[in-house]
Amino acid sequence: MTKSNKTYWNPLILENREKWQAIKGLEKIAEELTLSIDEETGEYTRLTRFYPGADTTSFGAKSHPYPEEIFVVNGRLYDQAFDMWLESGHYASRPPGEIHGPFKSDIGCVVLEISFPHRT
Repeated sequence: MTKSNKTYWNPLILENREKWQAIKGLEKIAEELTLSIDEETGEYTRLTRFYPGADTTSFGAKSHPYPEEIFVVNGRLYDQAFDMWLESGHYASRPPGEIHGPFKSDIGCVVLEISFPHRT
């Protein structure tokens, strides 16, 4: 099976605002929009938008048993695990088990995430 696709559209424009979904447990902190997914493997490409003032400190750091890649599309996000501000243009390829977060964003940001849950 292959990932779903919808070609040539802009998920960041106002007309597509209703396609974004609040992240369960982070309703006033962040929202997400899955761009494509392979239902068989679970591999997905997603945008996550952190609101200005977002802070996930109370949720702690996280890790997962699969690799993922992230790219900061706009804004900036502080990753406490690395004591680093990730700003527009930053890219990371996280290996399985890498600890990341908690996160903060002063001005908000959008992150492109590509995850590979079947590659543990």
